[in-house]
Amino acid sequence: MQGFARNGYGWEREGRVCACIKRRFISPVFSCRWNEAFQKEVISSRLETTHMMATAIAKAPQPPQAWVLVTGVAYYQPSLTAEYDEDSPGGDFDFFSNLVTKWEAAARLPGDSTRQVVVRSGVVLGRGGGAIGHMLLPFRLGLGGPIGSGHQFFPWIHIGDLAGILVHALEASHVQGVLNGVAPASATTNAEFARALGAALGRPAFIPFPSTVVRAIFGQERAIMLLEGQKVVPRRTLAAGYQYSFPELGVALKEIIA
Repeated sequence: MQGFARNGYGWEREGRVCACIKRRFISPVFSCRWNEAFQKEVISSRLETTHMMATAIAKAPQPPQAWVLVTGVAYYQPSLTAEYDEDSPGGDFDFFSNLVTKWEAAARLPGDSTRQVVVRSGVVLGRGGGAIGHMLLPFRLGLGGPIGSGHQFFPWIHIGDLAGILVHALEASHVQGVLNGVAPASATTNAEFARALGAALGRPAFIPFPSTVVRAIFGQERAIMLLEGQKVVPRRTLAAGYQYSFPELGVALKEIIA
């Protein structure tokens, strides 16, 4: 938002022609040392700027047609047995679930003049960085493998499909509410993902990353995101008519690694 203003743009100038605003000006969760100052930055980079934009939309004489927010599946409580769709409860059991709940609340608009959509994204897989960018080197060296037990679910989505869901949410006037941004075949465990990535690279993937090391490096709160997972299904996303380009993990990894 600050850069937006510095460059001479503002809501008054651009808001009238915006059909969709997508909030992703966020501090990466795994990029810095986890301390109180960084936790505050994680919170403010999501809540404060989202609230500013939502307030601007609410006050605009000609508000945009759609307001699309991308949050995360951390809203749902990690479980080895539960299955979550868009109507499942969550959001009040740890730092990140509370963060997602407050983030989505900060984006909520009064009335119905602007169509509102929240996309709860899984782990985004794509070229040039992100989750795959951190994994490629050890896996190429044959040092990859599951994190912890490997039994935890690994809800994922190809970046092309995440972008596709956002475009669909923008263009399809019947879409509103929560959509799960995960692949329809996302009932994948971390160990299964590790084997699939190793196979895509033609390398073995059996060396585990011990839980104790994960906790020592990232701290307990962030380690939960790596050592525990959720089985998330995109029921409403499919019902809304979105057609996936990369529904299967093998196909997605083949495109990314090629």
